[in-house]
This record gives sequence, C-alpha cells and structure tokens, in this order.
Amino acid sequence: MALRGPAALGPGSRRPLDEAVAGAEGREAPALLAAGGAPEDDEQDDGRGQGLLRWDGFSAWLHCVCVVGFDLELGQAVEVIYPQHSKLTDKEKTNICYLSFPDSNSGCLGDTQFCFRFRQSSGRRVSLHCLLDQFDKDLPVYLKKDPAYFYGYVYFRQVRDKTLKRGYFQKSLVLISKLPYIHFFHTVLKQIAPEYFEKSEPYLEAACNDVDRWPAPVPGKTLHLPIMGVVMKVRIPTCHDKPGTTQIVQLTQQADTNISVILPTVHEVDIFRCFCPVFLHSQMLWELVLLGEPLVVMAPSPSESSETVLALVNCISPLKYFSDFRPYFTIHDSEFKEYTTRTQAPPSVILGVTNPFFAKTLQHWPHIIRIGDLKPTGEIPKQVKVKKLKNLKTLDSKPGVYTSYKPYLNRDEEIIKQLQKGVQQKRPSEAQSVILRRYFLELTQSFIIPLERYVASLMPLQKSISPWKSPPQLRQFLPEEFMKTLEKTGPQLTSRIKGDWIGLYRHFLKSPNFDGWFKTRRKEMTQKLEALHLEALCEEDLLLWIQKHTEVETVDLVLKLKNKLLQADREHLPVKPDTMEKLRTHIDAIILALPEDLQGILLKTGMT
Repeated sequence: MALRGPAALGPGSRRPLDEAVAGAEGREAPALLAAGGAPEDDEQDDGRGQGLLRWDGFSAWLHCVCVVGFDLELGQAVEVIYPQHSKLTDKEKTNICYLSFPDSNSGCLGDTQFCFRFRQSSGRRVSLHCLLDQFDKDLPVYLKKDPAYFYGYVYFRQVRDKTLKRGYFQKSLVLISKLPYIHFFHTVLKQIAPEYFEKSEPYLEAACNDVDRWPAPVPGKTLHLPIMGVVMKVRIPTCHDKPGTTQIVQLTQQADTNISVILPTVHEVDIFRCFCPVFLHSQMLWELVLLGEPLVVMAPSPSESSETVLALVNCISPLKYFSDFRPYFTIHDSEFKEYTTRTQAPPSVILGVTNPFFAKTLQHWPHIIRIGDLKPTGEIPKQVKVKKLKNLKTLDSKPGVYTSYKPYLNRDEEIIKQLQKGVQQKRPSEAQSVILRRYFLELTQSFIIPLERYVASLMPLQKSISPWKSPPQLRQFLPEEFMKTLEKTGPQLTSRIKGDWIGLYRHFLKSPNFDGWFKTRRKEMTQKLEALHLEALCEEDLLLWIQKHTEVETVDLVLKLKNKLLQADREHLPVKPDTMEKLRTHIDAIILALPEDLQGILLKTGMT
C-alpha cells in the first residue's frame, strides 16, 4: 500500500470532489492546504466571526484527521493527515498508528469504534487554538482540556478482500482532538466513516471543510453542526449547569425538520452497559477511582476496554479524575516501560488493555478488572465476583474483579435491588444508566460537600480586604481540623450509606484527586479575593487620595492599577464588567489630574 502523506501530494495540490459527493452536496470542497502552506482568508462569511483564518474553525474542534492503513512492508502507517499543514511529531504518529488498530487477538471483524488517549510529545510547542482557552473557563472542571494529552477517536474497518495480498481490508479513520467529547466524536465518525471507506479522500476533504465552517464550541450554547448533509444539534455543558441534568432535552420540545441528530450529551458513555458485569461492586470501584488507585481493565476488544475506562473516570463526576488514564493501551505505547516496570509501585493510572501479554506484565498491579464481551443493550451478563490477585494467571482467566482491597463504606443494597429490578423488568439500558449515574452523583456529592464547606471557611472575611493592602491569604488546609468538622457536618447528613467515612477521607487527602481538586479550588478562591480587592479599589475616592500623596506615589498607583486590569483580563478574574469600566474611568481621571508630560507617558504605558 503506497503511503500518501502531505509530502506525496506536493505543494499546492488540489483535488476536486468526486461527482457523487458533489452531486449530494451541491458544491465542491475547497482543497486543503498543502504541507507548509500559509493559511488563507476564507472569503465567505461562514458564521465563525470576523478575523478568523481558514482552518481556525476546524482547529477549535480538531487537531487533525488521520487515515491509518496496513502496509505489508511497513505494518501500520499513517497514510493521510488532514489538514495537510497539521503538525504531528514522529513519536505521536507512531502512537497513533499502533493505537488505531485493535490487537490481532481481538478478532474485530466488520466496523469497530473506540477511543484512546496519548501524551503529547515533550519539547513540542503547545499550540492550542485561542478559542479553546477562551471557552475553557466556562466548562465543568471534568471537561476542561489537558494541554499534555490528545484524544484519538477511531472508526476501524476490517473486512475480507480477496484482491489484497493480506486477504483483508484494514483501515482506521481517526479524529485527533484535545476535547474529551467522546459521544459527540463517535457520532461524527458514524456519520462520515462508512462513506469515507467507499469514496476515499475527496469525501474526507469535504467533511473537513464542513467542520471548518462550524461555530466555535461555546459552552452553554445550542449548536447546529452540519456535516455531509446531516445536521447535529448539541449543547456543550457549562460549569453553571446543575449536575445530572441534560439541558438540550428542554430545548428540543418543538420538532425541527432541519435537525438529523440530537445529542443529549457530548461526553457521557453508556455507564450501565459498562458497569453491568460488575454492578454488584460498583461502589467499591467508585472508591478505587476516587482514591486514584492503580487500576487495569482487561477486555476482549478496544471498544470494551475504552468504554469501561471512560465509565470509571466518569463515575466520580462532577469531580475530575486528575491522574492519567488510557482507554486503550498497547505494548507499543511510548509509556509502556514506564507503566509496567516492577522496580517501583504501580502509578496512579487506569489502563484499558486487550493483549494477553498484559495478564503477565501487570500481575503486580493491585486492582484488575477482567471483563468478558459486553452484551448488547437489554442482555445482562453473569455478575462477576471479587477474587484474589494470585488467581489471575492469564487473560483467559474468568471475568472478575481481582483485588485484595477492602472498601471503607458498606455496600448500598438499595441501588443493587433497584438495578436488579430493572433487569428483571427489562428496563432500557438508558434508564438504568440514569439511575446509576444519579447514584454515583449523589455519592460523590455527599463525599465532597463537607470538603467544600470546610474549604469555604478558609476564605478571609470580606471586611479584612483593604484596597491599600495586598489581598489577604487563604487560611491553610489542616487535615485534623477538617476531620473534626465531620462529626456534625459530615456525609451522614446527605447519605444513607454507613461505613468508615473518616478512613476514606484520610486516604483521599493523600491522593492525586484531592491534590488536583484542592489546587483548583484554591486558585478559584484566590481569584475571587483578587476580584473583591479590585471592587474595593473601585469604591475608593482615588482623586481624593492623590491630593494627599506625591506625584511619584500617584504614578506608582496608576501603574499598579493598570497591572490589575491586565491581570483581571489575563486570568479571567470573576470581576463584574462595570467594575472594570469604573477602574478604567478612575485611571483616566487620575492621569488627567497629573502634569501634561506625565499624562503623555502614562497614556502610552500599558492599556486602559
């Protein structure tokens, strides 16, 4: 199979749409930029705002699209990258190649969809689209991008083909993105991949061009996203949404004839289908994920491994899982040695694997979930048991949760009865997922509310904020002081579950998830203090102040106020718009009260 990368296409190469696609779409797709080519201005106003260059719209959603094929001499190889100016290092391309194909033992015939996550190469410049940074602040913490990682969304096809030497057609269409919108990108692939395998590159060019015309992924807005004749209606959640609600359902009461696909979620997986074989132990698994324990999911195929890993990460929502997780991990992964070494304790990471080799390599890991084939919706597999790790010899071992972990909390029999009743009554998987998701949400909220309450008490009183002093510091988090608050205001106020909650908190306070959560909360509270300090400054009569101080002190004040404005803008401080306007007015008034020579200098210094 000949490799067709950007270099092979040559500079300035242009491909027309094939007649079938052009007929269906009624237009031709503008050619993609050749490797190294300069971005062009898009002549047509496509609703993405003024001043955006060609491919800026695409970059807000995707880093690139890759086609990975199998070459008899080279093995797996990236055949095509779109847009052609997209940058991937050799290490990243190698990771994409191996992660885009199931292991040979998986025996995935037909079409298979799955997801992987890989580390961005160190040393490369982090080139994130400016719009992503702008909108990131409004996202829930668990949907914020991680600048160190890419997601790969795969549509793999393997069918018999006697015309090929190998006897099989094997190819993957892969979307590479920083955005963790699993359900959304899998839906996009379902729309375009089957036709791409029939129509090849011109069809893909047209699809990429459609993505480039999409509006930016603004949290909280209902977006209409057309792609190859299909219009998807989606809404990206915001940090202000009530957890556990799906806003788009309320927005789609009236039928819209232009909409082909309505997505109730952009990021959630079918959590009940994934937890179905282990739902008797779902609370124990919730604890393991919450505590950032090393966890391996051994599954028959990448679809099952990736869905289960993502369901595990999702089960502590709205808390963010701050450790690394790999929905599909192979022996060729660049972190393979780092994660399988026996010279140190296993890292805080969740791995999804399918290769039998891992049963031996990861025997020393403390918690292993072995799952069989996930049953289609409506069919319930036999419930697996908790077994001792020494019984896990090979990947052919029976499904089970292999661990010696003793949960801190008593098992909630109510949720088990509710789910079992649903199984007996043939309740749809979607409804079971809603029940399980709500259970996890209430469990996580019961756990986190006492921590939120204590951390809020570390905030200095508003009366201690003086406009003429630096903002006060947060009080220190003292674990023992927090533990004392649990007696009266612990999780027992909101949860019926009994057990060693204090032991669970002690363990959690040493985990990467606590560290990540507390750093995020501390940053938010520090920014709130800075915003309150700005508001206090705005309420002062600064013109009266300058009458009592020297010119040098006044100039120093102007420079400090300008720096405050720049900081508020740069760090997206939670400042009211009228506060910023008041401060600009104050700065202008102070400058005008100074001698003319100083006015000229200060007006040029910084921004007002």
